[in-house]
Parts: sequence; structure tokens; C-alpha cells
Amino acid sequence: MELTTEVPLPSSADRITFTTPVIFIGSCFASEIGYRMASGKLNVMTNPHGTLFNPFSVAGALDRFVSSYKYGENDIYLHQDRYMSLDHHTAYSSYERDVLIQRLNDASRTASAFIRGASFLFVTFGTSYVYTLRESGAIVANCHKLPSSLFNRRQATWREIAGRWKETLDRMAELNPGLKVWFTVSPVRHLGDGAHANQLSKAHLLLAIEELLPHHSVAGYFPAYEIFMDELRDYRFYASDMVHPSETAIDYIWGKFSSVFIDSPVLRLWSEAARITRAMAHRTSGGKKETAPFAAAMLERINDLKARAPFIDLTAEKNYFRELM
Repeated sequence: MELTTEVPLPSSADRITFTTPVIFIGSCFASEIGYRMASGKLNVMTNPHGTLFNPFSVAGALDRFVSSYKYGENDIYLHQDRYMSLDHHTAYSSYERDVLIQRLNDASRTASAFIRGASFLFVTFGTSYVYTLRESGAIVANCHKLPSSLFNRRQATWREIAGRWKETLDRMAELNPGLKVWFTVSPVRHLGDGAHANQLSKAHLLLAIEELLPHHSVAGYFPAYEIFMDELRDYRFYASDMVHPSETAIDYIWGKFSSVFIDSPVLRLWSEAARITRAMAHRTSGGKKETAPFAAAMLERINDLKARAPFIDLTAEKNYFRELM
């Protein structure tokens, strides 16, 4: 007896290995899956601008990576002595203007170099609602908790989204013809306007992606949204806020994702590396006499993995556990 509706998974002829550069950008799915990949030492860059929710801000970030954009004073917004970039997540703010500009350019420079050699780009759309700055009409990535009177809010249509993204896909394909783009839609619900408006928002995202799938640089669509809504149709798979997926749900979707893009031998090495990186977060108590046995066991595990997979960089982990000896 079948008690669940299983969502068919796409196939990918191209696989992710430890030498495959992969970039994730967009909403929470991008962050969660990117962080899981990084925990096992896969070659991944995740959200260089911080978490981005609307498709226009994601496209804008990619456009700037492609053009090697250099940030200056005109890109900074000042409010109550705090400088910020409205094209970035709230983490990009400072009370020192030059410090913020330096951070923006450092992140942009790193991302620009990475995307030129990347093999995969996973793009996650979160919402089709956009906020525009009233004084300029520009779409912002994040309102940085500024007064709501500074912004207008509207829902973008799937045609607007698709039209904007065709331009970005063309630019990226010219820069990196081998880049394979995969789209996803975040399962996180945006319920500020109610459940019906959230579904309409997701529908515009899905229709826009459907319009973009024929583009020659687009490899496919990964159904994270559908897996969560259909296979995990239960509130026990939500976090305590009843909006975000729980850790169990994220692990489940990661399992589906990795089955499509990562072969079993690579996944086994990833799992071993992830256990080592997670051990660094393990709270230790007492002095070196108490921590030494644990550290020695981890160093033995690191040496064993390095002997079998010398291409995995575990230098930071080895240094950490040596300090505990």
C-alpha cells in the first residue's frame, strides 16, 4: 500500500565531485543545501550576497558577478548613521562606510572569480513579491528593517520574472558556456498576506521557471517545493515557526538532491568529511588531559580519510584537533 505521493526526480548526466565548483544563490533552500555540501568539503559557494528572496535581486547579483562590478559610495544607503547595501542581506551593514564598501567588493570579487569556473549554478526563488525604494523605484533585496514608508510593495508577474532572467542567462552563458543552471523554488511559506497569496506567489515563480527551461544554459528544475508539499505533507516536518522546514525535512530533501547529483562513492567521502567538520562544533570541557582522547580519535579519522582522498582539504580540522592534544 502506497501511503505517500512520491515526486518524480529529474535526472542529471553531469555529476558533482570534490573538484566540481558549484554555486548556490537565492532563498533558504540555496543556503541549506549549500551549507550541507560545504560541511562535507565539496567545492561550493553559497549566497555571496547573503540570502536573497526575490528573483530580480538574484538576477542583479549574478549580473554584477558577471561584470566584475566594483562597489562605491553610490551603492551605499545611509540611515541613522548606519551604512547598508539594499542589494544585499542585512549582514551587509556597518557604521563605517569604507569598511562596508570593502566587504562588498571582497565578496563580489570572490564570487566573480568563482562563477567563471563554476560547473553548476543552483538558483532558488523564494517569493514573487518585491519591495521598491520609493525615491528611486529600484527593487531592493532586503529592507534592512528600515521604515516601511520608504518602500512600495507589489507582486511581480511570471512574465516580468522570465523576461528579466532571460537577459541574465544570456550574460552568464556568454561568460561561462559550460555552466549548467538548475532552478528550484523554496518550500518556505510567506504567509504575511495569507495562504492564498502565498500560493499565487509561488505560482508566478513556477510559471516563470517553466518559461526559462528551454534556455540552452538551463539544465532543469529540482522539485524541492513539491517534495516538501507532497511527500512531507505534515506539520511535524515544519520548524517551530510553522513556516520553515524542520531539520528532518531539510535532511530528507538533501537526500533526494544528493541522489540526483552525487554518486555514491563521492557521497560516502562527503559523509565522512561532514562527520569530522561537525565534530569541531562538539563542546569540550576540561583540560587537554580530558580532550586528548577525543582529539586523537579525530586525528586518526582525518589521517585515514586523507590517505584515501588526498584531494579533500582538512587542514583546518587537523590544526583544531592538534590544539586539543
